[in-house]
Amino acid sequence: MSDSEKLTEGTLLSHLLELRSRLVKAVIAVVVLFIPCAYYANEIFVAVSKPLTAQLPKGSSLIATSVMSPFTTPFKLAFMVAVFGAMPYVLGQVWAFVAPGLYRKEKHFAVPLLVSSILLFYIGAAFAYFFVFPLMFQFFAQTTPQGVQMMTDINSYLDFVTTMFFAFGVAFEVPIAVVLLAITGMVSIKKLSDARGYVVIGIFVIAAILTPPDALSQTMMAIPMWFLYEAGIIFARIMTRGRETAEAADADKAET
Repeated sequence: MSDSEKLTEGTLLSHLLELRSRLVKAVIAVVVLFIPCAYYANEIFVAVSKPLTAQLPKGSSLIATSVMSPFTTPFKLAFMVAVFGAMPYVLGQVWAFVAPGLYRKEKHFAVPLLVSSILLFYIGAAFAYFFVFPLMFQFFAQTTPQGVQMMTDINSYLDFVTTMFFAFGVAFEVPIAVVLLAITGMVSIKKLSDARGYVVIGIFVIAAILTPPDALSQTMMAIPMWFLYEAGIIFARIMTRGRETAEAADADKAET
């Protein structure tokens, strides 16, 4: 085996060991958070289900249609909350593994984008819980046909709200996507601005797919996504202002 092959093998082995170390740390963080979450699993489920239970008619309640659901559903929620809470640390481990291979300029952009993406995901989930869920469940409760008692299965409810949390969290990442497209040069800011009409239509289509089939939920996802898209264009202009000035100066020199 040549020296170059030995060096390549040693580098690959060191990267694999580093990756294993980062993964172990991430798993430990999730487990550490999961222990208290599992202990208070029922209380956490009560808090998560409050937007629906507050809107249920008098005498109605959530139900468990499976023998194991009263245990497995809060337990599953506890694990999800642990992963959700540990995500900044997990992404920090991912960043620590990837960062050494990035250039200084890439690191300069990556750190604020990483922090912003985490915050925006949490803000999106919080927006769903505090603003969307109360209005949406109130609408569902008021539109229940006469003679039908609204009694939702706890496992079905958990699956539904988990999907909604994830959908709104991802939807609030729109500014990050816009900024990445601009700073990488994949799409110019002018094109992003000119395509605004098509983007708005696409946003409403995506919102219709990700939310329940009612206009209220769709609108409450689409409008923030639209504003966030506009905010992304503004931040992209700020972050690429220096580059655009340099490119214009180079163009003037080339003409002269």
